[in-house]
Amino acid sequence: MPASEATLSLALDRPASAPARAVASEAPHPLRVYYDDLYRALGPQHWWPGRTPFEIIVGAILTQNTAWSNVERAIANLRKARLLTPAALQRVPAPRLARLIRSSGYFRQKAKKLKSFVRFLRREYGGSLARMFRVPTPRLREQLLAVHGIGPETADSILLYAGRHRSFVVDAYTRRILERHGHSHSRETYDQIRARFEDALPRDTALYNEYHALIVITGKNWCRTKNPLCSLCPLAPHLPEGAPLPVEPVAAGARPS
Repeated sequence: MPASEATLSLALDRPASAPARAVASEAPHPLRVYYDDLYRALGPQHWWPGRTPFEIIVGAILTQNTAWSNVERAIANLRKARLLTPAALQRVPAPRLARLIRSSGYFRQKAKKLKSFVRFLRREYGGSLARMFRVPTPRLREQLLAVHGIGPETADSILLYAGRHRSFVVDAYTRRILERHGHSHSRETYDQIRARFEDALPRDTALYNEYHALIVITGKNWCRTKNPLCSLCPLAPHLPEGAPLPVEPVAAGARPS
């Protein structure tokens, strides 16, 4: 969902009077510094791709374990077939739905996930996204996590990008960047990392939106699993000296790339 620079500017100004910044000599939280540096270097990203909240939800489910380019083809098929509404998606036979979203991979499973979501929406909220998104964030997040095929990352993507709820999205890029910079470890749970961001940042949907997008760009372009381009990354000044790269464990007998 697009976020204006004016909105972000307000979000960034807000922490100056927050308790965490009350002492002038106190250093800003590293996650705030990371955001500032990424935004300064890369500018606004205007996420999430989608014409309607429901299309964003469909995209959040389809993008699991695949590239966004594959999802775009699937969504184009659904749009052409006029299936990008909850009612239409509920009526379409599952085999046809699976064929239309084939490009997204795991298409039969994802067809079941989409069907599960629209059944949940119809059962709990009469098919109304507006009614659903009026529910307080903690309760709605719990409900979404109970729907087949919706895990924490997908639930938070739906909440943030489709519903504009204040729920930070954590993905593999987030974990990789934090671990390489010494701010996390592999045993930390999704919710622990999510809480760390939400505790460090202003409670602002535009800021959460932009930060996640900037993290994705950083992970794709520089903080790669193999052959990371650390010296070119906007976060290079914050990388611990002598940090081993890549950090991912190498299987026994395998040679590091």
